[in-house]
Amino acid sequence: MSLNLNLFFIIIFYLVGSIPFALLIPKVFGHGDIRNIGSGNVGATNVLRTGNKFLAFLVLCLDILKGFLPFILLNFYSENIGLFQTIFLCHFSILGHIFPIWLKFKGGKGVATYIGFLFGINLILGLFFLITWLAITLVFKYSSLSSLIASTIAPIYFIINTNNYIAIFLIYLFSVIVVKHRENIKRLLNRSENKIKLSK
Repeated sequence: MSLNLNLFFIIIFYLVGSIPFALLIPKVFGHGDIRNIGSGNVGATNVLRTGNKFLAFLVLCLDILKGFLPFILLNFYSENIGLFQTIFLCHFSILGHIFPIWLKFKGGKGVATYIGFLFGINLILGLFFLITWLAITLVFKYSSLSSLIASTIAPIYFIINTNNYIAIFLIYLFSVIVVKHRENIKRLLNRSENKIKLSK
């Protein structure tokens, strides 16, 4: 694939990832600016704090789709692209979600889009993420803790399978997600992190 085509996909995938569904959808349905609610984060968990579970689920699905769609587009273009190149190009959708140009590079924490990204790499990885996230959430009720622990699955998988280049790249991506969760980590350590409400 030529350099120009690589740059084209990088830009397209970044722009797809940067669509702020968590900001747009609550506004459309009359909930105002999500950044003025709860944690102020532009993500599905914060949309849940509006009390509208349907909107939160809709945002979650759309953010997951942002991570999965690049894999579909690349597969449509060519089936001969290597796995590492595919992962490298598609991860720009996650960066777009975290650093959207439309919101002065202050976006969500990337987890939902990362889920779609994992499904694009391997269906089993995506399922393991969801199972781990749900199990930890049910026990501890912390979305941030669940996201951080579940996000280690992909790097560990590729380390076990001795695919070192991909493992290192996914460790870098995991580190970006950790940095975006730094305030959550501080609150988890001092036990002031908000618990997610799964009932009602």
